[in-house]
Amino acid sequence: MPYFYYYGFDMTYLILVLPFVILSIWASTNVNSTFRKYSQQLSRRHITGAEAAQRVLSANGVTGVKIERVSGNLTDHYDPRTNVIRLSQDVHDATSTAAIGVACHEAGHAVQYAQHYAPIKLRAAIIPITNIGSKLAMPLILLGLLFNFMGSYNYTLVYLGIACFGLSLVFQLVTLPVEFNASRRAMEAIESAGILTDEEQKGARKTLTAAAMTYVAATALALVQLLRLIMLFGGRRRND
Repeated sequence: MPYFYYYGFDMTYLILVLPFVILSIWASTNVNSTFRKYSQQLSRRHITGAEAAQRVLSANGVTGVKIERVSGNLTDHYDPRTNVIRLSQDVHDATSTAAIGVACHEAGHAVQYAQHYAPIKLRAAIIPITNIGSKLAMPLILLGLLFNFMGSYNYTLVYLGIACFGLSLVFQLVTLPVEFNASRRAMEAIESAGILTDEEQKGARKTLTAAAMTYVAATALALVQLLRLIMLFGGRRRND
């Protein structure tokens, strides 16, 4: 059995992984199309994304957070290291319901850190480990299989590789509540602070829901990829 079988195209890939790859592509395409759609729906109160984010911070008593403009499309994020919310130009200066939804979501992350929200602290703590694990996973698996083909039947490296790959799933699982909570905080602030009307809130909510689906799809994809590796390795060991 060639080594690329373990990470190439075969029946397990077609049945388990490919549907979720398609789901991930759809989710990514959907978030972009949804953002474009509601970028055309302008806020009646003419509040920009940056102003909306500041209102979310103020409503939660959070101070000292800077809001900056950054280049790129949907490159919006909160950087806890510098305590800065960075908003893309289409969000920072825009008054659309989509822009306000995204900006308030990022402000929600800043509020999470300020209020010591446990899942986001956990995610920040495991990022270095998961980054290393995701980079080492496939090299370890392939190296272990290479040694096996050379006659050294030791599956330690393969097991280590699968374990490292599993770390990416752990990261995705921790990320889900963080992202959903930030969106919930955003919508609550939008409503309580009167940033958008009831009708306009639908646009912001749909934009955030589309964004959330990308995280759901990423988590599902990581899960089936891990299952596939376990299935393939288990079958290989039984045959050796």
